[in-house]
Amino acid sequence: MSHLRLISATLKYRGICSLVKKNVNRKVLLPRRTYVSPGVTEPFLSGSNSSYVEEMYYAWLENPKSVHKSWDLFFQNATAGALPGQAFQAPLPDILESKTSLVQSHGLTKSPGKAEKLVEDHLAVQSLIRAYQIRGHHVAQLDPLGILDADLDSFVPSDLITTIDKLEFYGLYESDLDKVFQLPTTTFIGGNETMLSLREIIKRLENTYCQHIGLEFMFINDVEQCDWIRQKFETPGVMKFTNDEKRTLLARLVRSTRGRLNVLANVIRKELEQIFCQFDPKLEAADEGSGDVKYHLGMYHERINRSTNKNITLSLVANPSHLEAVDPVAQGKTKAEQFYRGDTEGKKVMSVLLHGDAAFAGQGVVYETFHLSDLPSYTTNGTIHVVVNNQIGFTTDPRMARSSPYPTDVARVVNAPIFHVNADDPEAVMYVCNVAAEWRNTFNKDVVIDLVCYRRRGHNEMDEPMFTQPLMYKQIHKQVPVLKKYADKLITDGTVTLQEFEEEIAKYDKICEEAYTRSKDNKILHIKHWLDSPWPGFFNLDGEPKSMTCPPTGIPEDMLTHIGNVASSVPLEGVKIHGGLSRILKGRLEMTKNRVVDWALGEYMAFGSLLKEGIHVRLSGQDVERGTFSHRHHVLHDQDVDKRTCVPMNHLWEQQAPYTVCNSSLSEYGVLGFELGFAMASPNALVCWEAQFGDFHNTAQCIIDQFISSGQAKWVRHNGIVLLLPHGMEGMGPEHSSARPERFLQMSNDDPDAFPQFDDDFEVSQLYDCNWIVVNCSTPANYFHVLRRQILLPFRKPLIIFTPKSLLRHPEAKSSFDEMVSGTSFRRVIPEEGPAAETPGDVKRVIFCTGKVYYDLIKERKNQDLEKEVAITRLEQISPFPFDLLKMEIEKYAKADLVWCQEEHKNMGYYDYVKPRFRTLVNHTRPIWYVGREPAAAPATGNKNTHLVSLRRFLDTAFNLEAFEGKMF
Repeated sequence: MSHLRLISATLKYRGICSLVKKNVNRKVLLPRRTYVSPGVTEPFLSGSNSSYVEEMYYAWLENPKSVHKSWDLFFQNATAGALPGQAFQAPLPDILESKTSLVQSHGLTKSPGKAEKLVEDHLAVQSLIRAYQIRGHHVAQLDPLGILDADLDSFVPSDLITTIDKLEFYGLYESDLDKVFQLPTTTFIGGNETMLSLREIIKRLENTYCQHIGLEFMFINDVEQCDWIRQKFETPGVMKFTNDEKRTLLARLVRSTRGRLNVLANVIRKELEQIFCQFDPKLEAADEGSGDVKYHLGMYHERINRSTNKNITLSLVANPSHLEAVDPVAQGKTKAEQFYRGDTEGKKVMSVLLHGDAAFAGQGVVYETFHLSDLPSYTTNGTIHVVVNNQIGFTTDPRMARSSPYPTDVARVVNAPIFHVNADDPEAVMYVCNVAAEWRNTFNKDVVIDLVCYRRRGHNEMDEPMFTQPLMYKQIHKQVPVLKKYADKLITDGTVTLQEFEEEIAKYDKICEEAYTRSKDNKILHIKHWLDSPWPGFFNLDGEPKSMTCPPTGIPEDMLTHIGNVASSVPLEGVKIHGGLSRILKGRLEMTKNRVVDWALGEYMAFGSLLKEGIHVRLSGQDVERGTFSHRHHVLHDQDVDKRTCVPMNHLWEQQAPYTVCNSSLSEYGVLGFELGFAMASPNALVCWEAQFGDFHNTAQCIIDQFISSGQAKWVRHNGIVLLLPHGMEGMGPEHSSARPERFLQMSNDDPDAFPQFDDDFEVSQLYDCNWIVVNCSTPANYFHVLRRQILLPFRKPLIIFTPKSLLRHPEAKSSFDEMVSGTSFRRVIPEEGPAAETPGDVKRVIFCTGKVYYDLIKERKNQDLEKEVAITRLEQISPFPFDLLKMEIEKYAKADLVWCQEEHKNMGYYDYVKPRFRTLVNHTRPIWYVGREPAAAPATGNKNTHLVSLRRFLDTAFNLEAFEGKMF
């Protein structure tokens, strides 16, 4: 007995009844007349068919029209309680009349037994159609070289009719090929026809699913989306182009070159002479930065969209060689451009990401980026992903590079349809791209195009691929280029003539020659001509800051009071908040009345005041809405109504910029890249990313190294992103203690050995010359000021802030309104202001420190009654190093020992950065002694007692005024 006969022979009436009883949501059916077949059982419901009929039943529940009408009637009768043997019914008389030809083609009479055979055969055809829709891509002709299957699974699915004998899988035979079958509603291969012969059905399925396009979409759990794709590809004659479209396609192929240069020249329309001059070895670089290789540079250009005759802005984002690292950056920039245009549906701005096959499968940031695609504060309303599948990764065969059948399988996690296409068929490629664009526009979902092609030469111009891929490259050397293939095809069918083709080539050759000649006039490379995100009006016409001053960052006291009052309230009526949160809000109100702020309220003041000035503030990261340490509470949740929330920050002023605070996915690499991209779009926004703990930023190290630290030097691209990194040694273990300040300081570009010239603009000029700003604030007021300074500066630099944990609730870590009102500013250095400062000549030791350790030091100094003998000075801005202010401090305490104290281990933290700069300050005439923990491999201990013992040890050393006597520095 055939496979289908077995599957159609098992489910008893009792089984169908159990299915019907499971359905609690099915609409009540109106009574209707039934045409019942005689007999007490349903013979086609016996055997091993329970799972198949169950699948049919659930499909029917979802959409009754998705199954054959005979099944529709059967399930309706079963649902209505028909007795055993009475659920199946022959088609209605009028249906029978219209189906005479169908019955006759099968050589059947209208007897019930024959009708059951008809149903079985139709079920078989429906299964066959579904098999092609699900697995047809496995036998599609996708590899232009004809060497490998595009997928790594070499099997041929047994349910595809690759040979006539496979019909038996469905209980069908060669003699059935000319029988006519009613087409189910789940296919569009019939076009306007509702019935086709089995032979024609198989032919049309093979033409749709097994030629130069392979479709993966049946895993999508939305019937409407699946039907949309089926209609786009199954409808007969749907993939047709006019002769004009074919000629345009040929002309574009004439212009094509390799990789990114192709995108720059033919998509972005970068001037050819500027591209050619990049290859001139004598080209001098302008002094705008260190620059980057030509294949990494970005571009921004406005051009006419010939389809709409409207201007379209194209931005190619600069990227490093770190493959796929730019994905979340481009997505963040896209989101920002949509946000500033009020484009909530992605109708004005969209992104296209180009990938390589090996990187798409191998780089985890691809997965992280996909998982941002549907999150409310991160979605770009659909991205078109184009995978240039060369079937090789540098020298690595795909069989050694991935475990998945296709390089694109990662996209299945977000139900993105995947269109594989043989790239040697330009028309198939164009059609797939058009459908992908329509899909994105219709459903606002991601879609992937897998261009299965080959790399004609090596990894670069000098590489020899025959070392590692000899068989592939023997075939490539014999392969007719796609341009010639397509030109020959169009010449053969009369679409173009040979003369027209040759004229098109000559025309483009002339364009290139003229551009090359002009390129010789360019002697200097200006990187700013390759800027991917210009900020019109922010800089002067030369791209320089309009001034080199920064106004005071304080704000009026009434504004502080107003923000404090709103931060202490629930502006939306009827929102019932948690009792513990009520106490927190009451505490904020009490602080506001007493004119003081803690860390959370100081941040509130900074954000709120910027919003009033029209500056959008965006705070993103893991658990940022509440705050890792339950201190922020920027989103208030109703305790009784799910998803009902209140964000008081958005209720500060009638006319204010919006505040976005959003918990992110549990990703650092992807999310930090996204926020960096968001910050690229506009200088008039404060974009902050907060790590759950500062320790975890190292999983985003690629974004920090390749974009944040060096982005301006490589690409002349300013960026004002703020990194908030909780940091502090508190006995919480090696993974919850250190934000690795030593790494940020090592990448800071200020010269430790150069003593700068001080002038009136020194503070701002020093900030302008640095690659980023690194701070560790010890007071809420200074945190408030540095956030506001980030926007008030006449340029943008990344800001790295080591934020506190225990200081969030430390009773002494509070600031008065007096430190935040109009006229006040960020303090790069907070000098000693106690008794020691009054008699500097009596001071025996000056301790320089930064961050939380200050509070340990002042407590110990008080305990030892050394407040006159020991001065403690705080570095709030570590880099760029405040030479001017520290010079004054050192000169003030001319007779004192100079000590650097940190809670981090000696080979970590700040010591290696500050030591040479202090020595430059004193012209190497005085030592700068180290006090802190000894060198170690791990950043912190996991044992609380060990932590306290080491703290006690270095505090004792810090206040032992004889500790360094007789020692050599």
